Amino acid sequence: MLNEPAPELPDSLKWINCGPTTLHAMRGYVVVVAFWSAGSAYSHNMLEDLRQLRLKYAGALHVIAVHVPKFDAERDPQFVRNACGRLGVGVRVAHDADFVSWQHYGVAAWPTAVVVDPSGVVRSFVVGDRQREELDRQIGKIVTDEGLYLIEGQLPPLRDTGSQMPLAFPSGICINERLLYVADTGHHAVLECNHEGRVLRTFGGAIADFIDGGSAAAAFRHPRGIAVGRDAVYVADTGNHALRRIRLVDGDVMTLVGNGKPGEPIAGSVSSPRSISLSQPWSVATSEDRVYVALAGSNQIWAHDRSQNRFVHLAGSGALGLADGDGRESKFAQPAGLALVHSLLYVADSTASAIRSVQTLTGKTQTLLGRGLFDFGSVVGQRAEALLQYPLAIAKDPDTAHLWILDSYNNAVRKLKLGGGEVLGFDVSCKLQCPSAMAVGNGALWIANTDAHEILRVEIGNGAVRRLPVGE
Repeated sequence: MLNEPAPELPDSLKWINCGPTTLHAMRGYVVVVAFWSAGSAYSHNMLEDLRQLRLKYAGALHVIAVHVPKFDAERDPQFVRNACGRLGVGVRVAHDADFVSWQHYGVAAWPTAVVVDPSGVVRSFVVGDRQREELDRQIGKIVTDEGLYLIEGQLPPLRDTGSQMPLAFPSGICINERLLYVADTGHHAVLECNHEGRVLRTFGGAIADFIDGGSAAAAFRHPRGIAVGRDAVYVADTGNHALRRIRLVDGDVMTLVGNGKPGEPIAGSVSSPRSISLSQPWSVATSEDRVYVALAGSNQIWAHDRSQNRFVHLAGSGALGLADGDGRESKFAQPAGLALVHSLLYVADSTASAIRSVQTLTGKTQTLLGRGLFDFGSVVGQRAEALLQYPLAIAKDPDTAHLWILDSYNNAVRKLKLGGGEVLGFDVSCKLQCPSAMAVGNGALWIANTDAHEILRVEIGNGAVRRLPVGE
């Protein structure tokens, strides 16, 4: 298809944040048609790159992000609209539920960007994330060769897919004896609340940025997973590709590891926190001397050793997959949720729809539930037959030998009995909408009901639900 006319966009596309358009209407501009899926961390990285390039080449570049679902839940246009709000996409989005454009372009992987020149001819296919420099080079060359003008501020209007609620897509939650902490992801903030949901302190939130300092000046970008230790809250600052720490005594925010750009981490002493790259940190868990972080964009588990100030690789080769083994022999598929129980780290491995365990002393990884990257569904019962769909959070029940699981794309709560037991359902007396974070304590599950923009307290004894008025 290279050097041939780009296939026109089909009429079957559902336009998410803008009116319908065609490639023919964009003749005279560079166009990038990017194929992505909502659950792909690689896609999230590419979308951010394209958002930045759209700003750089305003007036000369159009971007159309065509969403093609991997999971059944992603076929719903409203789900895609919510995903755009969670991610702050910032480019035109169309939904291709039936893979029509995907097939016309011969695409084989998420994400793939197709560069089309002003005459409507395909110049290149760029596959994978962390390709901003290559895309910039190709777009810049066409702009120069064609003599296109850049007009600052000339960008197509997009419909707002964000939330006007007091909470916006909360994606992280943790508790201790007195306090509840919430990652208010859509507002780029971390909230400290009492157990009734009243906000006591806010960290970040004024702007989306990457700034250390006091609580009033500090800034996050789409924070997700959070964990509370004795004297600090640790934050997977996903949009900044960083591990951050909020010191509870004074609210001071400090970067432990990460430089704001996605990249491969390097093990060793952390002499300068911003000298190390991370990619899509989605969850954290803390022990007395370590902070464990799930790097969805690297398919790995790492740890920041606070006592030695070192960044340590624990598990995962970096390749996307589902394989057990020691350390770098194992493979993960976008690890998303962590739960630390003594020397065992439980992992919700999202894209594999799997539950894993990792020995923190050796990195030895075992699959407790899950079959493969394309084996998903909604089945409870014996472990060999049970299926999940894109689980994002996990927590150990303090009183029984069960793991609580947020089966996020099935909008359900599950229980996995440890020691080879079965997968059980758990009825919740309200509608869940892509719940993505959970904590357990005081006889209750505390759930971030992400796409409903709310925090729920669910009584374990009877499944009764109370909505907490966080931020109201």
